[in-house]
Amino acid sequence: MNSIAILDFGSQYAQLIARRVREAHVYCELFPWDAPAEKVLAIHPKGFILSGGPKSAYEPNAPYIQKYIFDSGLPILGICYGMQALTHALGGQVDASARREYGTADISPLVSSPLVSNLSRVWMSHGDRITRMPEGFIALATSGNSPFAAMGDMQRKYFGVQFHPEVKHTPNGAAVIKHFAVDICGAAPDWTPASIIEDSIVRIRQQVGKERVLAAVSGGVDSSVAAALVHKAIGDQLVAVFVDTGLLRQGEPEQVVSTFREKMHAELIAVDASAEFIGALKGATEPEQKRKIVGEKFIRIFEGQAKQLGSPKFLVQGTIYPDVVESSAPDRSKAERIKTHHNVGGLPEDMQFDLVEPLRYLFKDEVRAVGEALGLPEAMVWRQPFPGPGLSVRCLGEVTHERLDRLRAADAIFQEELSHAGLIGKGADLSQAFVVLLPVNSVGVMGDQRTYQEVAAIRAVTTEDFMTADWARLPNDLLAKISSRIVNEVHGINRVVYDITSKPPATIEWE
Repeated sequence: MNSIAILDFGSQYAQLIARRVREAHVYCELFPWDAPAEKVLAIHPKGFILSGGPKSAYEPNAPYIQKYIFDSGLPILGICYGMQALTHALGGQVDASARREYGTADISPLVSSPLVSNLSRVWMSHGDRITRMPEGFIALATSGNSPFAAMGDMQRKYFGVQFHPEVKHTPNGAAVIKHFAVDICGAAPDWTPASIIEDSIVRIRQQVGKERVLAAVSGGVDSSVAAALVHKAIGDQLVAVFVDTGLLRQGEPEQVVSTFREKMHAELIAVDASAEFIGALKGATEPEQKRKIVGEKFIRIFEGQAKQLGSPKFLVQGTIYPDVVESSAPDRSKAERIKTHHNVGGLPEDMQFDLVEPLRYLFKDEVRAVGEALGLPEAMVWRQPFPGPGLSVRCLGEVTHERLDRLRAADAIFQEELSHAGLIGKGADLSQAFVVLLPVNSVGVMGDQRTYQEVAAIRAVTTEDFMTADWARLPNDLLAKISSRIVNEVHGINRVVYDITSKPPATIEWE
């Protein structure tokens, strides 16, 4: 198998390393640094990438490189802490630096090597540095504060870079990772939408056999692509079930039903459970509580549908890689849990289904590419991302019919204006944009009368992989028009604010 194993030593950029390997059309998986050998080697890697991390390699109990990695005889690329851990393990010297390097830095290549030849400006983030390389290594590049900004043992194919090639702030950094994965490790760049589909079909058929399968579809990109992929694999064995939770965007229930029945020609059962969901959410204001309520209600409804369909054993869900990482699935990541995704960590323990998750290790852009390759309508593939618990986590505070209608109307205005400006859809600048209704009232004046109504926050971000994101610099005139329309057309909102927080430190969603 053509794959690269990435060992995470606690870096905030670990997912970006995976993203860059995938961009080189090479499959990879991210593991905690102390993952058991059998789990890591199960993907049959052709090389290892060691991420950065916050520790010092010489500290007691610092994360270290496990013996099986060296025993494998495979190439190794250490990035930042990964380079220092490699140095420390092989008998070199790592010391605290008198001058830390954070931010952009200039490096000077010392040899002609594709690994460093096209680099000059890089992104550094470290307080330690290598002061003596291990035996067998040569210096590949230097910087003003790092005598060994890059190093390599050409015979064993061990390499280290003190900078972060995975971030955008290192121009041509992606080429470093591609060169390592493809040229040094010899991994064939065959991770393409066509190969993903082919591999998924085999896996799905092996997992479900001749059993009937339910697909949980919400109209979002992930659940739609997952259902389409399973439908391609097993055809009429699949029954798609769409639950109208009452927590969807304006016009969405009708669009979902039309797409599945008329364009995909898949069997679809539509269930209107809006009263049940909103009733169950009554009084709930804490976001994790909302997620668990919605997650459990979803499953209970599917269990009811399953009984009517002869109790299928399997349930399809559109879980993707960022869901898994943020929810800290114990077998894949030691990251702190940021929030529970209802389709990962919010499922009840007594759930009666085995999950089929064909997108579990795909990033969002890979999901879209697969959707297009499957022939799904462009409007569906490029639909704005939407959380599993729907508007319940965009309607901050208590969820009521009235507040949901208010939020839907405001969001529809926002989407309409962004669409007219050409800012959403395929090839557009914005990755995700939505309105959040705040449980805060503010004083306003309308028609010479005092108002005391709710506040709407608008959120628009740009991102490559949804693991990090920046707030979008929308034109002032557009913001003014959006604000004016919402306040004038949506009853109950008298103030609009714009969220200008990146991820991190915030998440993209508010809850």
